[in-house]
Amino acid sequence: MAKARASHILVETEEKANELLAQINDGADFAQLAMENSSCPSKAQGGDLGEFSPGMMVPEFDKAIFSNEAGSIVGPVQTQFGYHLISITSRS
Repeated sequence: MAKARASHILVETEEKANELLAQINDGADFAQLAMENSSCPSKAQGGDLGEFSPGMMVPEFDKAIFSNEAGSIVGPVQTQFGYHLISITSRS
C-alpha cells in the first residue's frame, strides 16, 4: 500500500497561502513558516504530519499528496479546514 510523509501549513485565506508560498519560493524555511503561521496543531512540529496512507486525509489533501512528486510543494489546496501548502517529504 502506498504511503507518504508530508508537512503542511494551514491558513484561513488563499491570499495568505500564496503569500507564504512566495516566501518559500524565495528561500524561506517551510518548517519555520509553519510554526509561525499555521493554525494546525502540527505547527509545533514544523507542520510535520508524519506518515499516512491514501484515505487517511480529506480527499482534496489526499489527491494533492498522492498525485504529486516527493520533494515538491503543492498548494494552495482548499479543504473544509482552510488553505494548505503541502510539502511532500516522501512517498512510497
